[in-house]
Amino acid sequence: MDFLAPEIEQYALEHSELESTLLNELNRQTHLNILQPRMLSGHLQGRILSMLSQSIQPKTILEIGTYTGYSALCMAEGLQNDGVLYTIDINKELAPFAQKYFNKSSYKNLIKLMIGNALEIIPDLNFNWDLVFIDADKENYSNYFDSVIQRVNKGGMIIADNVLWSGKVTRPTSKNDIETKALKTFNEKVHSDSRVKNVLMPVRDGMMIMIKK
Repeated sequence: MDFLAPEIEQYALEHSELESTLLNELNRQTHLNILQPRMLSGHLQGRILSMLSQSIQPKTILEIGTYTGYSALCMAEGLQNDGVLYTIDINKELAPFAQKYFNKSSYKNLIKLMIGNALEIIPDLNFNWDLVFIDADKENYSNYFDSVIQRVNKGGMIIADNVLWSGKVTRPTSKNDIETKALKTFNEKVHSDSRVKNVLMPVRDGMMIMIKK
């Protein structure tokens, strides 16, 4: 569910920075060849991710949930020249697709794609993070937050996608709707966490943006 009227979103796109030729190709090929292309961040959200990254110029970025690599490439636009972006996904079948576009980009030596369970991989990454993007299985959002918060630098940013979940978070939840319950718990958790400042932006399916105090 998109929370902007189509004509409003189109106007916003027409008055926002264009996506690069590479991102446009990645966007198109994802929609043509990959299941569930809606999972792609897309033009408007991608420009937001790029601008947020450029605003803090991170040296270290962690992405949990790669999909086809669009969001990683957007965030890499703000990465310092000697920085690194680790992106983790559990789906090894999509890895060659994402890696192809990483290799085509000017950030190919800065982006490290890892396949596996993020909760097992993250503790072994010896970094403090300037920017973290969470866009993976919703049931583990709170666990992902807990796994990174202590290692996010002061002034660093955590962004979580899909936190409005097609508006389901605003309605009563059945006991079998595990994803919606998990997102409600996550939203309440970060909103009450004194270690971060937060704002929930109703862009596409909702972006929770947090800054570490």
